[in-house]
Amino acid sequence: MGQPSRKSNARPLRFLVRGESATATAGLLLAVLFLCTLVACAWWAARTHQRAQEATRATEIESVGALLTAMSESLLATGETGTLRRLVADAALRHKFARCRLVLPDGSVAAAESASQITLASLPEQWSDMTGPLPPPVMPPDCTLHSFPVSVPGRGTARLDLIVPTRSLGWSSLDTLAGVGIIGAVALLALLLVYRYLRHRIRALTFIGEALLALDAGEKDVAALTVQEALGPEAAAWNELLAERAGFQQVLVTKRLLELPAARDERSRDLTSMCDAMPQGLVLVDGNLHITYANGAAALYLGSARDGILGGDIAACLKHAEVLDSVKSVASGTLRRSSSAEISQTQGDTTTVLRFTVRPVRHDDESAAMLVIEDVTQQRLADDSRNTFVAKVTHELRTPLTNILLYAETAMDDSAQAPTRTQALNVINQEAKRLDRIVNDMLSVSELEAGAHDLRLDDLSLATLFEELQLDYEAAAQEKNLKLSFDLPPKLPTITADRDKVTLAIHNLLGNALKYTPAGGTITVAVVADDRQLEVRVTDSGIGIAPNDAEKVFEKFYRAQDERLADITGSGLGLALAREVIRLHGGDIALESELDRGSTFTLTVPVMARARAA
Repeated sequence: MGQPSRKSNARPLRFLVRGESATATAGLLLAVLFLCTLVACAWWAARTHQRAQEATRATEIESVGALLTAMSESLLATGETGTLRRLVADAALRHKFARCRLVLPDGSVAAAESASQITLASLPEQWSDMTGPLPPPVMPPDCTLHSFPVSVPGRGTARLDLIVPTRSLGWSSLDTLAGVGIIGAVALLALLLVYRYLRHRIRALTFIGEALLALDAGEKDVAALTVQEALGPEAAAWNELLAERAGFQQVLVTKRLLELPAARDERSRDLTSMCDAMPQGLVLVDGNLHITYANGAAALYLGSARDGILGGDIAACLKHAEVLDSVKSVASGTLRRSSSAEISQTQGDTTTVLRFTVRPVRHDDESAAMLVIEDVTQQRLADDSRNTFVAKVTHELRTPLTNILLYAETAMDDSAQAPTRTQALNVINQEAKRLDRIVNDMLSVSELEAGAHDLRLDDLSLATLFEELQLDYEAAAQEKNLKLSFDLPPKLPTITADRDKVTLAIHNLLGNALKYTPAGGTITVAVVADDRQLEVRVTDSGIGIAPNDAEKVFEKFYRAQDERLADITGSGLGLALAREVIRLHGGDIALESELDRGSTFTLTVPVMARARAA
């Protein structure tokens, strides 16, 4: 067996010595597996052969028993006992039965395999039937009993007993085992010869495999990975590859050393560009509180030019004492954890919320601090809007639910009069519709936020639509002492639009007019329709809207800053939803209003509405 080559100053390659043992172990395992397979096959073949013999023997016994039973019944009926006895003796001899006899109910033997076993000289004319089982005969060892009932018409019943030896593994099964054993021995010998041949051929590959495992484990010494070239051409090729690999590594190291300064400059430029593209401000402060780096966003948030703050003191441009204290603690090494603070800054009418996060940075065992500045104004506005919306919706839902419960109890009162019940049911109906509108507004907001507010265009009868609107709002207008009038043309066309969404928009406009018009006021719904578009003008004599609130009322959750609205409930969603669904149809809603003199909302939508492109 060859040994791996090694230089005088290289450590021994002990793992290559194990290469031959690994091959031998594999060959031994293969031989054991082969022998186990042969033994299993031999056992299975013998077992199968024995079961086949047993099945054949059982079939033979059943057939002989049935035939002897039939012959016995016939011969006993005619009284031919001599023929019967010869038949029984011949069957026992031919089929190798240990016992074969015909037994009467009193235990006497009418026929048997030998004359000495017969205890009945002559057969009586009649005998009694068997009323119970006869005692079993004396059984020779390793035998089984097979009994068959015999019925002789006019004479009586008897029993045919066949005692059969239990067969063990026959000579044929032993021959099978011997044959398999001889074949296994020959095959094992052939396997040994093949193994010796293959061992000689794969010795080099075994050593190379061990070298590869060592290389994967982290071995770098070329001398330790080299194998003896006397092992074959594979060993020579492997040593050549190792030499080429060492040369390539040397060239690669040299090339990297030459490219390192340029790569460092390139990475620095790329890192600077990426940091400048960040929307967050990034400032690095050393242990002396000098700014060593600041990106463009940081300079913008700090209100200074980047070139002017680099190298300067952080205290000169950071005016927030809480944040400055955190930076000093982290930069000096006294604070080892991150901290953050949110600061509100107001310039004119604009309020900005900045989040300052201070993180420790370790570099060359010197303390430093990294300051990250983020604009979280939109997040805080979204949080405020969400909280306001939840509070308003909770308030909106509480009032109609309270009314529904109150009037439901009134309607269920047995003492209530019919008019009282009718009024209670009307209030319950109105408040339920109010709840339905609030829930629909909330669902519509969710659809708008998710971008799933699709149109289902179909024919919409304007005459039916405004008739239903008039029926819906007349009672509410009378209850609030408002004059509600509809100025409709003699004939209203049928347009193509989404019925539910157009109805939602007009409902919101009418609901707003009723809500913000004091008692005694007027509300007029004027409709103009031609071949091109539908125009609906909702005019009220309500409190009106200030000019600076005129456009903001179409924003979600916005309510005008008017003290008179404090006692008027509303979620701030109605007008936003109305304008959005009409714009989906390709139309729009405009507002004309004067404070304390009323408002006019004008809704226009094309007669052949089409969904607005996303």
